[in-house]
Amino acid sequence: MKTKHEIGTRDRIVRATARLMQRQGYEATGLKQISQEAEATLGSVYHFFPGGKAELAVAAVQHGGVEFAELLREALERAEDPAEAIVLCTGELARGLRESGWLDGCPITTTALESAGRFPEIQRAAEEVFAGWRELVSGRLRRTGFPAEVAEELAHTVINTLEGAEMSAQVAQSETPLHLAGRHLAKLIAAYR
Repeated sequence: MKTKHEIGTRDRIVRATARLMQRQGYEATGLKQISQEAEATLGSVYHFFPGGKAELAVAAVQHGGVEFAELLREALERAEDPAEAIVLCTGELARGLRESGWLDGCPITTTALESAGRFPEIQRAAEEVFAGWRELVSGRLRRTGFPAEVAEELAHTVINTLEGAEMSAQVAQSETPLHLAGRHLAKLIAAYR
């Protein structure tokens, strides 16, 4: 893993923004705070993101989407059976959330919700991220023999349930919502076999 100083300035700015917006949302995250967190000048922030905070938020949402997609992809490939893979995935999400002190839930939910109806470019970026996550789940299901239409519908259910369970776990400061979601998603997937 690269240290903070081995990562380019632009990437440090995007990563810092993604982390801050994950925890406190778009509105509560200021450019000055981002520059301090990224150890970059405010001028650098404007240099790399002349469109300002909204342009930076789009990059942060995309970055968070890629990070979660990697975690999801790895978790889905850990077990031959996709139902078992979902249980492993929810266990990993629960563990990560607990280890973060219940702070690091979904990397884009807070920003996505704040942008709805107000910042169309951020909202579009969030929807593209969700679509990519659904495609990962759908692709995994198709590779194990699920018909395309069933795989797509199940993928919507899986991602929607994970989002809700992660938010519930974060609010309750409990792994239980994610573990329950994993078990019930596994039963649902198995029922379609």
